[in-house]
Amino acid sequence: MASNALIKLVPKSDQQDITLEELKGLFHYYKEITAKTGQQLGWNYDYSAFPYEIHNVVDAKQEMFYLKGTNNKYFAMILKIGKETILDEETEETKEQTYIQLILPNGATNGDKGKANEFCKFIAKKLAGELHLFNGRVMYFYKR
Repeated sequence: MASNALIKLVPKSDQQDITLEELKGLFHYYKEITAKTGQQLGWNYDYSAFPYEIHNVVDAKQEMFYLKGTNNKYFAMILKIGKETILDEETEETKEQTYIQLILPNGATNGDKGKANEFCKFIAKKLAGELHLFNGRVMYFYKR
């Protein structure tokens, strides 16, 4: 059964909306900084830190892309950007809130789940979002 985690861009987040290209840019930045860490350690850490290839979904009606594993320890994960309607508690009006959904499809490995948790925390921290983990727990990365 597929499982998913959500990163919600709440009103106190650094930004209220994100595009697919910006999200892909965060993954490229992640690869870049882990490569620099590897250079400092004298080890090819970027390959171990990001064992995926980024692929676009063709003919998708939703904004999404997927990460395909490059070895047998990692299968895949899907990233999707969506919007939900929420009720603003202060003004009691409805408004749209953007979220990033990370989906582990059937066949995902334990390695995928570990990397997905790592990526979710990285993205939520960079965007100062609200992270809803696979196990239902919530982590807050914005100032409260």
